[in-house]
Amino acid sequence: MSVYKIKDLEVLSGIKAHTIRIWEKRYGILNPERSDSKIRAYNNDELTHLMNLSLLNKNGYKISHLAILSFDEIKELVWEIRDDLKLDNSQEKLISALISLDEELFRDTLGHLIDTVGLERTFSEHLIPFLDRIGVMWLVGTIHAAQEHFISNLIRQKIIVEINNQKIPEVTTDPILLYLPEHEWHEISLLFYQYLLRSKGIHTVYIGQSLPYGSLQTCIEILKPKAILTSWLTCVEDSFMKSYFKQLYKDVGGIPIMAGGAQINLNSQLIKEYIIEIKNSSSLLSHFKD
Repeated sequence: MSVYKIKDLEVLSGIKAHTIRIWEKRYGILNPERSDSKIRAYNNDELTHLMNLSLLNKNGYKISHLAILSFDEIKELVWEIRDDLKLDNSQEKLISALISLDEELFRDTLGHLIDTVGLERTFSEHLIPFLDRIGVMWLVGTIHAAQEHFISNLIRQKIIVEINNQKIPEVTTDPILLYLPEHEWHEISLLFYQYLLRSKGIHTVYIGQSLPYGSLQTCIEILKPKAILTSWLTCVEDSFMKSYFKQLYKDVGGIPIMAGGAQINLNSQLIKEYIIEIKNSSSLLSHFKD
């Protein structure tokens, strides 16, 4: 079972550590274990309970009322408001689904967001902040690999469904080639790029994850794309990244190389002479205006 510090609870729930301490002292809502040095330690059940309390509190329930209810009664109240999927509660719902591996809650929340504001706004306004929070959780060790894989695969599946529902653009120009390099398996951003380009009627060819460099060269020779688009999330050595794009820039013979993702954005100065940096959806689409 995971163990959380009070600072972890603050990051995950959005409730200030000071407020959590007050709720504990005044209402006894949580009962953390304490080390010899008085450092609080919380478990998964207590984190889930706090997430539920936060969600209910934001929906008008007073903490004084919630404090006298059992864990099961709190869960029942949460179930009652799950159909009232307000956008400003989405982060709490997504985090709660992550912690408890609740596929139904995650799919319902994500589906409602997409139905309400569309995939583009859902991704930029809700999923990116959510994935940023997952990154913090991963760094401090408050989630494990199974939780991260669970959520990533649900997001991936949903974007693929949305792409599948799109009309295939007419082949009127050379395509945009989308791929991930051989060391990279995180394709959520690349799938979103595919969705965005398809939504604008742009001809794309999606090759996907972990493409060996030799195979990439073969694809370029066959497709003759007007641009190449990739995303890097996995951390690599600076020297590897620079040599990779320097070689690719040399081999593609003038075809624009577009690249986004956390590692690209962190190291953009290192490779700026070889690529066009993609910072967000607007910067991507700006390169394909008529």
